[in-house]
Amino acid sequence: MEGSQAKEDGEPRARDGEAVHLRREIGLLPAVCFIIGTVVGSGIFIAPKGVLMNSGSVGLSLLVWALCGMLSLFGALCYAELGTTFTKSGGHYTYLLETLGPLPAFLRLWVEFLFIRPAVASYVSLAFGRYVVEPFFAPCEAPMALIRVVSLLGVTFVVAINCWSVTMASRTQVTLTFIKTFALVLIIVPGVMALTKGKTENFQNGFEVEALRLDRLPLAFYNGLYAYGGWFYLNFITEEVINPNRTIPLAIMCSMVTVTVLYVLVNVSYYTMMTPAELLVSDAVAVTFANRALQGVSSIIPLLVALSCLGALNGGFFSSPRMLFVGAREGHWPPIFSMIHIRRHTPLPAVLLLYPLVALMLINGEIQHLLSFASFARWFFIALATLGMLIHRYRFPLQARPFQVPLAIAVTFTVVCFFIVGLSLYSDPWNTGRSFALTLTGVPVYYVAVHRRRLPPRCRWMFNYCSKQLQILLEVAQQEVKTY
Repeated sequence: MEGSQAKEDGEPRARDGEAVHLRREIGLLPAVCFIIGTVVGSGIFIAPKGVLMNSGSVGLSLLVWALCGMLSLFGALCYAELGTTFTKSGGHYTYLLETLGPLPAFLRLWVEFLFIRPAVASYVSLAFGRYVVEPFFAPCEAPMALIRVVSLLGVTFVVAINCWSVTMASRTQVTLTFIKTFALVLIIVPGVMALTKGKTENFQNGFEVEALRLDRLPLAFYNGLYAYGGWFYLNFITEEVINPNRTIPLAIMCSMVTVTVLYVLVNVSYYTMMTPAELLVSDAVAVTFANRALQGVSSIIPLLVALSCLGALNGGFFSSPRMLFVGAREGHWPPIFSMIHIRRHTPLPAVLLLYPLVALMLINGEIQHLLSFASFARWFFIALATLGMLIHRYRFPLQARPFQVPLAIAVTFTVVCFFIVGLSLYSDPWNTGRSFALTLTGVPVYYVAVHRRRLPPRCRWMFNYCSKQLQILLEVAQQEVKTY
């Protein structure tokens, strides 16, 4: 029997005896590929310039890359404890809800869909469009309108896959992860080979102390941490992970160690084949490197970078809607977004909500400013989540924690996160202040629409009517099985 037909008791079913719910389909390999595929986007191909510019020397920039990897691993381990302690999906939102209460959780949900996810997705999709289009117009400048169209096509492709099937989205992520890993290895091999043959002149004065400026060093860490961003996305889909108590910690450790090693080796390869001056004048470091060291296959590097961006985009669209899905299930968002397709078993409404938001931002073009807002809000709520973890440990010392991160690591990461937030207030008070103000716009929304539920009756009736019509149109229903 088709899922669009209702059973006699009114409960929708996809087939006889098959309940409507999200399946546990993410094993260890897909989980590792999911993290690597989301972390490795455009950052490693662009950020080396920002790290070198603000660190002042080759040696210090390599140290920054290693320390950023270590800090990201510390954060990922904290989230491994949170993900095995609280078995719901939703990532940041769920952990804030369980440790600090509903208001911080709602605010995280609010900023995620107000500007964080649309800004990040638009930025990555524009990088995808740029690397697809620009090779056809080189050495001339590619038309921005065409880049935006191709970017939108990339977003459409990713949304379609995530609406169609969890398995297809997972397999796409695995495939794209292997492709982007191949791209990194393709960069590493010629550089390491040249290094073993004695090409070390760019490392002779690795640590130039006179070029170091302490006020710019934090900006080097910002660029490095941007390239490592995405280590927390597996926690958004905990309810779809097979044996999460084992899979989440293993996947996090394997993926983050792998990414850190790859990133450091890629930068060593860059510095082996390019002087610091050449790297600083390049807007696309990977393409410049390919023209120098991979002349026979340099034309495929832009395509590999584009596919890398597509993988990061797919990871974002796979994970972020789960936060909205869980928020709606907890009553912090309209109930329609807590429903899944009765046959596809995908959170269709939550995925579709992101599409027009990203499309509008691509058309509007004010992405860079919103990306600055997103960085502050993201790190602020990550710091709150790990602080909440420490508070929860103190308040409930006897609660079962299948994986527990050492206290020194948790405290170090939390302090560094709050330092990053404080530094944002110091270095860019205008954008940081606007980000904070946008975050606070969620407070009245929470108290009117969520906490007190003081919407006028007519508005409530219209809202419920529209939700019912959307439910029928999209063929979605509430989960029939508790998955946490």
